[in-house]
Amino acid sequence: MVLNYIWIAFFLIGFAVALFQLIFAGNTQIFNELVNAVFANAKTGFEISLGLTGALTLWMGLLKVGEKGGVVAILGKLIGPLFQKLFPGLPKGHPAYGSMILNISANMLGLDNAATPMGLKAMKEMHEVNPDKESASNAQIMFLVLNAAGLTIIPVSIIVYRTQLGAVNPADVFIPLLISTFAASLTGMISVAIVQKINLFDRVIMAYLGGLLAIVAGIIFYFTTLPKEQISSLSTFAANFILLSIIVLFIVLAMVKKVNVYDAFVEGAKEGFNTAIKIIPFLVAILVAIGIFRASGAMDYLVAGIAGFFRWLGVDTEFTGALPVAFMKPLSGSGARGLMIDAMTTHGPDSFIGRLACTLQGTTDTTFYIVAVYFGSVGIKNTRHMIGCSLLADLAGFTTAVFMAYLFFK
Repeated sequence: MVLNYIWIAFFLIGFAVALFQLIFAGNTQIFNELVNAVFANAKTGFEISLGLTGALTLWMGLLKVGEKGGVVAILGKLIGPLFQKLFPGLPKGHPAYGSMILNISANMLGLDNAATPMGLKAMKEMHEVNPDKESASNAQIMFLVLNAAGLTIIPVSIIVYRTQLGAVNPADVFIPLLISTFAASLTGMISVAIVQKINLFDRVIMAYLGGLLAIVAGIIFYFTTLPKEQISSLSTFAANFILLSIIVLFIVLAMVKKVNVYDAFVEGAKEGFNTAIKIIPFLVAILVAIGIFRASGAMDYLVAGIAGFFRWLGVDTEFTGALPVAFMKPLSGSGARGLMIDAMTTHGPDSFIGRLACTLQGTTDTTFYIVAVYFGSVGIKNTRHMIGCSLLADLAGFTTAVFMAYLFFK
C-alpha cells in the first residue's frame, strides 16, 4: 500500500513540476523529456533485471550451499546467549527463540526468502504468550526492531547491482556498509532496551556488545591512520578476501556435513534465476516513476533544498545527492533500490554518490513494510514504541553511512 502511494506521488509531483516549468519558465521541451525518460527508464529496468540473472543465480546458489552446510545453525548458537538476555519476557526454552535466531541469522546472510517464513513463525509463537492480542509485546517489539535495523554480514544484492552496473570493485562498499548496519542495529537494540528497562550492564550483554564495539572501533581507527589513497584499495582487498573466505567456508562446511554441494548450489541457483525474472515488473515500475520525478526537475529541487540547508550550516554537501535513498528506505525497499540504481546510473557506480547510495541502501531494512507484514500476520494494531525505535536506528545507520563514505571514498 505504501509503495502504491509513493509510485502515484512520483508521477503526480513530476507532472506538476513539469507543468509549473511550462507555465512559468516557458520550457516547451519538458514534456518531451518526461516521455523520453519513461521509455529510457523502462528499458534500463529491463536490462538491469536481465543482467542480474547470472550474478543472482551464482550468489543464491552459494548461499544455499552455506545454508545446507549449517552456517545458519552455527550463527544461531553464537548469538543464542545474547537473545536469552534481550527477551526476558519470553519463558526460558520457548520455541520462539529458535525461530528468532534462525530468522536473524538468515537475514545476516542475506537469505531473505528463508528469513521471512522463520520470522512470521517467531511472531506467531511469541503471540501465543502475549496477553494483549491487539498490542505488541516487549519481545515482539525487540524482535522487529532488530529486523528493521537489518544487520547484514553479506550484502549480496548490493554487490550484484554494483557488478551489473560496471563497478570496478563491486565489493568496495562492504566494510563501510558493515559498520553502518552495525551502528543501526546497536542503536535499535539499545533504544528498545532503555524503554523496556532491560539491564544492558548484564555480563553477557556487555561481553557481546563490548566485543563487537571493539572490533568496529578497531577497524575505524586502523583506516583513519592510513593515507587517503590507501583506504579504498585496502578496504576493497579486505572485502574481497573476506567474501571469498566465506564462500570457501560454506563449501567446506557443506562437505563436512556430506552435503551434495553441486546439487545444493543448483537448487539455490534456480531460486536466484526465478527471483531475477520476478523483479522485472517491479524494477521497471519504480524506475519509470523515478524517471518522471527526476526528468521534471523535482529531484533536483529536493536535493538543492537539502544541500542549501547543510551549506548554511557550513557542511560539505556532496552527500546530499544520495539522501533520497535514505528518505525512501523506511517506506519502500523497492523504491530505495530504484533510487540507488538511479544514483549509480546518473553519477556512476564508482562515484562518491553512487557508493554512498549503495551503503545507505544496505544499512537498514524497510521499517514500515516489516511493521505491516509481521504485525499484520498476527493482528496487532498497537505497535507501541516499535516504529520510534526503528526510525531512530535508521537515523543512526544513515548518519554513520555518510561518515563512513567520507572516510573510505573521499
